[in-house]
Amino acid sequence: MSRTLQLTEQLIACRSVTPEDGGCQTLIAERLRAAGFSCEALASGPTDFRVTNLWAVRRGASGGKLLAFAGHTDVVPTGPLAQWRSDPFVPTHRDGRLYGRGAADMKTSLAAMVVAAEEFVAAHPQHAGSMALLLTSDEEGPANDGTVKVCEWLLQRGERVDYCIVGEPTSVEQLGDMIKNGRRGSLSGKLSVKGVQGHIAYPHLAKNPIHLVAPALAELSTIEWDHGNAYFPPTSFQVSNIHAGTGAGNVIPGEVVIDFNFRFSTESTPDELKARVHALLDRHDLSFELAWTLGGEPFLTPAGRLSEALSQAIRSETGVVTQLSTTGGTSDGRFIAKICPQVVEFGPLNASIHKIDEHVAVDSIEPLKNIYRRTMENLLL
Repeated sequence: MSRTLQLTEQLIACRSVTPEDGGCQTLIAERLRAAGFSCEALASGPTDFRVTNLWAVRRGASGGKLLAFAGHTDVVPTGPLAQWRSDPFVPTHRDGRLYGRGAADMKTSLAAMVVAAEEFVAAHPQHAGSMALLLTSDEEGPANDGTVKVCEWLLQRGERVDYCIVGEPTSVEQLGDMIKNGRRGSLSGKLSVKGVQGHIAYPHLAKNPIHLVAPALAELSTIEWDHGNAYFPPTSFQVSNIHAGTGAGNVIPGEVVIDFNFRFSTESTPDELKARVHALLDRHDLSFELAWTLGGEPFLTPAGRLSEALSQAIRSETGVVTQLSTTGGTSDGRFIAKICPQVVEFGPLNASIHKIDEHVAVDSIEPLKNIYRRTMENLLL
């Protein structure tokens, strides 16, 4: 068994459902200290939702650029245990795959980062540039006390991060076919439209808020918010939930509540989107309340030194010519991009993430580690 596979199995066996770390960061810190890293634990959050964070850094012989690898030790809940073919926290092999919660998202990446760092240090003890690992147990949760807090702390401390690779599972069909060099922003709204409750047989004595909001909702769903650009698709608007009614079939509701979300490109700003929605609702003469939640702003790393170094490592290891993409949901890269000019995401296949019987192909684990190590060599020597 390779050292990377062995560490992956050890991490999967840690029951680290968010915000729990399950001992992952202690295990990783012990190994990194042995490789000459300085490790600092940074706990944050309320006592009933305590988040564990780790910042580990090894300085280069001449200072130089700092390459950080970022990731999360927490995993999403397992879902119904009876639907798993094996215990999600007992690493299990079947048909060339390693099964377990977090196998793809993202304990394989963490193991690959650690072993790649160990091998790189052993081969190049006097490396010029510096390297670091930034880990949190709050990526799958609210993300209020994880990477965002570490980034604030690094900024206050004056720590410069030049490059960052987030180990999110980005590959689609084969390892290395996709690097995420940015992500769209996420802006959610909870819209409450007021009406007047009444008997369904006497609509003239009531005001049905569902009927009132329907034309506005139809218009919102057809608006072209922007055209996107070379890196991002156009901004999208989607309704996720509509709640109204008392449960009775003969009562016109007095209120309808609609949840919606924008996934927006760098061509739009949160303030612009909010203003356009408010203007439309006012034009439809609705009585409403609207609460907004900004989940994250978009970030983008144009093709440059980091993506080139990683792409070259992928090509050397697998022969795959990778594609840069900004598709998918949000990630902790949105926080790191505020303190680091070049942030990309790269990891194993994402087809099974958050699913029952999550897994990773065993034969992709060593190549992933080698890609991380080759990237270190491309940037830090």
